[in-house]
Amino acid sequence: MNYPVWQLGFLGGGFLIAVIAIIHVYIAQFAVGGGLFLVLTEHLARRNNDPGILEYVRKHTKFFLLLTMVAGALTGVGIWFTISLLSPSATSVLIHTFVFAWGTEWTFFVIEIVSLFIYYYTFDRLSKRNHLIIGWIYFGAAWMSLFVVSGIIDFMLTPGAWVENNNFWSGFFNPTFWPALFFRTFFSIIIAGLFGFLTASFLKDKELRTTMLRYSAKWLLVPFVLFLASSWWYKASLPPHIEEIIFQKMPQLRNAITIFLACSPLLILGGLIMAIRMPSGLSRSMAAIMLVIGFMYFGAFEFLREGGRRPYIIYDYMYSNAILKKDMAQVAQAGILKQAKWIEHRKISRYNVRAAGKELFNVLCLSCHSVGGPLNDINQQVRRNAPEELNLIFATMGRERPYMPPFAGNEFEKQILIHYLNTSIRR
Repeated sequence: MNYPVWQLGFLGGGFLIAVIAIIHVYIAQFAVGGGLFLVLTEHLARRNNDPGILEYVRKHTKFFLLLTMVAGALTGVGIWFTISLLSPSATSVLIHTFVFAWGTEWTFFVIEIVSLFIYYYTFDRLSKRNHLIIGWIYFGAAWMSLFVVSGIIDFMLTPGAWVENNNFWSGFFNPTFWPALFFRTFFSIIIAGLFGFLTASFLKDKELRTTMLRYSAKWLLVPFVLFLASSWWYKASLPPHIEEIIFQKMPQLRNAITIFLACSPLLILGGLIMAIRMPSGLSRSMAAIMLVIGFMYFGAFEFLREGGRRPYIIYDYMYSNAILKKDMAQVAQAGILKQAKWIEHRKISRYNVRAAGKELFNVLCLSCHSVGGPLNDINQQVRRNAPEELNLIFATMGRERPYMPPFAGNEFEKQILIHYLNTSIRR
């Protein structure tokens, strides 16, 4: 809370981070599974001496390079930009705790870039063996990037013993590390099949198009059972209180659960349909639909994972409003306006009640709520509850409403914030 924060009213910081992160991670996972798709498909083409499949691999590689290296890199920078401005305290913890891991991941990313460019520009210049070796180098570096990032991402959900010992390895190999790694690996392969549908649907040769569509369907259907098994493993690895938040206590996640459960059979059905010989126009439309379903599927999962951290941004360590759990009692006793650094109105008078209330809202609430926005709109929350009900909500934060942090201020500040909500938001 002692860093300047980019305050987004309408969109809400959480919504903006979610949109950029889901797009980036979807592309990043394609960068992993798609690398395996390239090298194994090239191996198939060279083993069968099939120039048509080999030419398809060449064209798919160009699409793969442009999407993962351009769009992937831009959204990756976008994530760092948004989290550093919207959640600077949490970003600082991630950097200082995992600086070695971040450095390792960036090294693997450089290897990805170099090897992929070499792979694309040396189709006819290297021997078959050496060209495949370059492809395997790319995939190995991409998967190692996934390995490193998985440890950091799931640390935020299940930091485990790190909360007590602050040990790098305790945080990295956290309770959900291995199931999350397998989950993301299998889903990366599925995404490779989904993008395979897209590029294969543009092939002009009917026989080759049908062959590659059926080939891509295998990349979707074969790993799906293992993907579902890793999903259940992931769920079983969650601490009971986190599982309760996701599946019982947090109403905002119900739609995400519904989407996740509905998309599973849709992906299976779509994969079977894509294996059927279809006209090129229909196969392109179906391929686009499948990509959207896959995106919704993965987006729902990420939304559930992020929601499972509530009321924390780093579970059991830092609340979503950037106040450390260990400091909560001290902050509540002294008052947030006296301790937060970037505050203008430290003393409340009748002339600045509204301005002080807005500052309290920005510091304590804006990290999760938007103002008239698409996600967790505070306007709807306030208008849905009578003024006296707001008092009850604030009194039960962190207990009956475990997905909300306890109110981090004194009693006077609580009444100032409630007054602001009733007079400004409700009006």
